[in-house]
Amino acid sequence: MTGNLQLKVQKTDAEWRALLTPEQYIVTRERRTEHAYTGTNWENMADGTYHCVCCGRLLFASQAKFYSGVGWPAFCAPAKPDAVTEHDDRSFFIRRTEVRCADCGAHIGHVFNDGPNPTGRRYCTNGTALEFRKAAPRQDVNAA
Repeated sequence: MTGNLQLKVQKTDAEWRALLTPEQYIVTRERRTEHAYTGTNWENMADGTYHCVCCGRLLFASQAKFYSGVGWPAFCAPAKPDAVTEHDDRSFFIRRTEVRCADCGAHIGHVFNDGPNPTGRRYCTNGTALEFRKAAPRQDVNAA
């Protein structure tokens, strides 16, 4: 497991509550999971990037997103290897690997080893923890 000793973005509980919606706070700061097929972004397949709703860090790119059929946004890899940290999670009497934002420690979801190639990993994320930013339209440099 990996983890940051010192987070780049630190706020008090009151500051997080003021910044986030109640649902975002519960998911990201209390490490809960939204209900399947209810969160934002689970079926979004538009071109763009996904950022931490708490601090804005780039976490995932749409090119790594795939439909997993489980009701949460799924990615085969983070946008950069150091975008997220992984932590042992033994809640609910099972062992899983929790994924957090590397900058602020927000709970993003869990990662499993049942994803598609090339990584074989499935980052099962809470859509509530992600802010989608649509890619800018491509401009034709040859257009007159």
